[in-house]
Amino acid sequence: MKIGMIYSRVRLDEKLLLEEFKKKSIEVERMDTRYAIFNITDFERFEYDVVLEREISHLKALYSLKILNEMGIKTVNTYETASTCGDKVLTTLALTKHKVPSPKTYVAFTPEEAIEAIEKIGYPVVLKPSTGSWGRLLAKVSDKETAESILEHKAILGSYHHSVFYVQEYIRKPERDIRTFVIGDEVIGAIYRSSPHWITNTARGGMASNCPLTDDISEISLKAAEAVGGGVVAIDLLEDRGKLLVNEVNYTMEFKNSIAPTGVNIPEKVVDYVIDVTKR
Repeated sequence: MKIGMIYSRVRLDEKLLLEEFKKKSIEVERMDTRYAIFNITDFERFEYDVVLEREISHLKALYSLKILNEMGIKTVNTYETASTCGDKVLTTLALTKHKVPSPKTYVAFTPEEAIEAIEKIGYPVVLKPSTGSWGRLLAKVSDKETAESILEHKAILGSYHHSVFYVQEYIRKPERDIRTFVIGDEVIGAIYRSSPHWITNTARGGMASNCPLTDDISEISLKAAEAVGGGVVAIDLLEDRGKLLVNEVNYTMEFKNSIAPTGVNIPEKVVDYVIDVTKR
């Protein structure tokens, strides 16, 4: 069995995964994208049974997965899953197509139309970049004056990603959200991410605690995972007056802060799934 791992930084998450592979006497060939070279006009023959993607750069992950998949190499996750999850517009479209509940969202391409979209939803709203993670570059907008200012800054100073305005209704969640971990067709655990701030990501200081898995949480998580192509994903859920909404789906999920609260050996579950993929 030959397994590769794409990465550019070995964080605690990757160390834990490598330790689990080592426990199973499986040597992993590391593929550092900082030094990788792919011949895409004359495919090289990479002899991998599967490659596990752990790259922190969305663009590098996307191209690496596409190249490997075109070479006929299995990956966790696939290019299709990464492409959908890495773009909030594509994620929302996939959720809508599969009838998975999510916050009301509009997309516009000029500041003027973005203002119109905001007023269709009603203040407050959340402005997000179409790509990005760790709760960065989000803005809660409570009035038109603030909206105009933020949209002007995005239009003038932002990259081309900021020329697409992703406008989402603000959900008054109870100072927490829920993150579930889906591997294949199983929801292996969930955490609450709690914070007095409206952004509850653990990367922004949110505190993780165990969230009991209910039938509703498991059902919506599995539907969301299926909508984006499945694999190893983390689902962010919002509680909205007794309903659950899918906010985002993450394809290179971080789990180091969730092992203790859930009581689940998440890296072992990931490794077992990767091994299972080699047999398909």
